[in-house]
Amino acid sequence: MRRLRVGIDVGGTNTDAVALEGGQLVAWVKTPTTADVTTGIVTALDQLLENDAVTAAEIADVMVGTTHFTNAMAEVKGLLPTAVIRLCGPATRALPPMVDWPPQVYRAVNGRVFLCQGGHEYDGREIVPLDRQELKDVAAEMRTVGLRTIAISAVFSPVNGSHEQEAAAVIADEHPEAKLSISTEIGRIGLLERENATIVNACLAGVADQIVPTLEDTVRRHGIAARIHLCQNDGTLMDADYAYRYPVATFASGPTNSMRGAALLSGESDCVVVDIGGTTTDVGVLRKGFPREAAVAVAIAGVRTNFRMPDVLSLAIGGGSVVHLEPEVTVGPESVGYRLSTEARVFGGPTLTATDLAVACGQATVGDPGLVAGLDPEVVEQGLGWIRRRIAETIDRMKTEPDPIPVVVVGGGSLLLDGALAGASRVVRPEHFQVANAIGAALAQVGGQVDRVVSLETTLRDQAVEAAKHEAATRCIAAGADPASVRVVDVEEIPLAYLPSNAVRIVVRAIGDLRESR
Repeated sequence: MRRLRVGIDVGGTNTDAVALEGGQLVAWVKTPTTADVTTGIVTALDQLLENDAVTAAEIADVMVGTTHFTNAMAEVKGLLPTAVIRLCGPATRALPPMVDWPPQVYRAVNGRVFLCQGGHEYDGREIVPLDRQELKDVAAEMRTVGLRTIAISAVFSPVNGSHEQEAAAVIADEHPEAKLSISTEIGRIGLLERENATIVNACLAGVADQIVPTLEDTVRRHGIAARIHLCQNDGTLMDADYAYRYPVATFASGPTNSMRGAALLSGESDCVVVDIGGTTTDVGVLRKGFPREAAVAVAIAGVRTNFRMPDVLSLAIGGGSVVHLEPEVTVGPESVGYRLSTEARVFGGPTLTATDLAVACGQATVGDPGLVAGLDPEVVEQGLGWIRRRIAETIDRMKTEPDPIPVVVVGGGSLLLDGALAGASRVVRPEHFQVANAIGAALAQVGGQVDRVVSLETTLRDQAVEAAKHEAATRCIAAGADPASVRVVDVEEIPLAYLPSNAVRIVVRAIGDLRESR
């Protein structure tokens, strides 16, 4: 029997699904995204299984790139009150946890804050020893008031994470029902941003408890006995158990899926990817076939975080973007979104959209071209020219060197572009470009990453790098990779001149093929 992989990616306008055998596309569908997200996934699966080339029994794995968790943060829905334990001793008390959070998000998430003994200096020395009895008392208080989601962070834990691990063990013993998020497993250097990322991960535990079983049930109700995987924002997969622990890792998985799909479809491993959807255009950079990560703090619902996120610039330009004629021809930022099939003029609607412009000049063949035959050619050219200029400017902002670079254009709205782009050595629109996001999800591998700071005065460089490689490979296997396929694909060493003791930041990424089901 064939073993098919199904990839599903939820976008702002469309939900796409593909079935692949090996690396070959068997079938694909594109259906409007729904307000509750899940209904759109159900519809996509329904339509995919209506294709004679796909049967439920042949599907071995289902990969889902979902916006459920991102939406929960943006809408401040389903977030659990979270207790924050900061191990800091007398340090950092001037700026307590969540000090800079937007008021609405703060009110929803703030449980209790505990500033406890512990933490380390920049060179790994203890600020003060951990107080286990203090932590037992904290756990008892949280158990009494019913707080079960807990975020643990410590000062300079990326240099020495032992206090976080010890504190987590104490809390787990005293409060077995608690769900713990530990900052060294989520964020990077920068106490407040790393702590924020950990709190965000913790407060999404309730959403994960609802969404992961819902996704599994949705697949099962279609008669599919396959394993379920969620897409992470570094272009890799995680299984359901991993998703329960790290829901924050799904943020921005959509643009990441598109970039990975673009690499797989085009054969380009170092390039700029322009993903044009119905609502937005996402521009990112591929390095060695994987998205370049953002080097600065990223705001999620107004909360500054520093966990891994793809380096993506988004424009409010897509197939559903509204065209404005006064005082000059511009496109967006308003969009008809998933209402494109009823609102755009080519579908008999009242709104002039970017899709109408593409159809009017012959770049796209959707809807009824006769409905836009009377558009002023100058308006069409000015509108599409405006789109090209905005995208070219964004590409230029993403480049790190002045030379032209290959540009891969994907997404259902990529028909808005035709021909060359300023700053591009070549423009590639690969086959099946319109479902590159779902293909990226379906063909994703499993990954593991380590990001730590090491003092080379107390550890030999080679030993530090090898230890980081081993830990990255271990995390990759824990996330569901076949141990025999795991390999290290990227090692970065970044000297930290602002820290003494010859400190260096070591970042290691390992990837592997998804472990076969038994």
